[in-house]
Amino acid sequence: MENNFEYQNSTRVLSNSFVSNVFMWMFGALGITALTAYLFGTDPSLIMTMFSVRADGSASMNLLGWIVMLAPFIMVLVMSMGVAKMKASTMVILFIVYSVLMGMSLSFIFLAYTSASIFKTFIITAGMFGIMAVVGYTTKTDLTKLGSILIMALLGIILATLVNMFMHSESLDYIISIAGVVIFTGLTAYDVQKIKQIGMTGIENNDTMTKISIFAALSLYLDFINLFLYLLRFFGKRN
Repeated sequence: MENNFEYQNSTRVLSNSFVSNVFMWMFGALGITALTAYLFGTDPSLIMTMFSVRADGSASMNLLGWIVMLAPFIMVLVMSMGVAKMKASTMVILFIVYSVLMGMSLSFIFLAYTSASIFKTFIITAGMFGIMAVVGYTTKTDLTKLGSILIMALLGIILATLVNMFMHSESLDYIISIAGVVIFTGLTAYDVQKIKQIGMTGIENNDTMTKISIFAALSLYLDFINLFLYLLRFFGKRN
């Protein structure tokens, strides 16, 4: 009985330590992204480094702009496929660079929305994310089936978004936005529960711990960013 209690207590400590580590990486990445987005979004000289101005005064994205837009998608794939073989130090560098590039990419929201509405939406997102993180960590219900459904729904809204790029339907865009909020709210709880379960397996190798922590933090980071962007469609006040 005593040995069983000690084992459960040890497992709980390991899980709590792992989850704390994951959130530390996630908050660090969000901080880098938020600061980068603010600096680029509020400084015309910085944001114009991603554009080339033509003789007639019009502007188009230059090579840096395209790198900023496309590189994050490639880096997510690289980190996903290379988590087993990659060194922890390489994973850390990639995650930091990814956070900076995402901040540069998100700086464009400062051109579309007022700073006050962006800040308000960020606070709302943080509140919703925090609530669902607590739900995911404390619930006794297995969210595996819910996670599978939400991932399928996510693929559905990605397809719907691609279709709406040609249809330009405001009604469909509204439906996609609502679905996006629901999906990433649910995925937050699902991902936190999954991270808690990973922590309970007792990862002892520090290098492995760092890599898995960063990869898990990336999942939560993407949940937060996507939830924020979908909520911004509702709460963002356009310039």
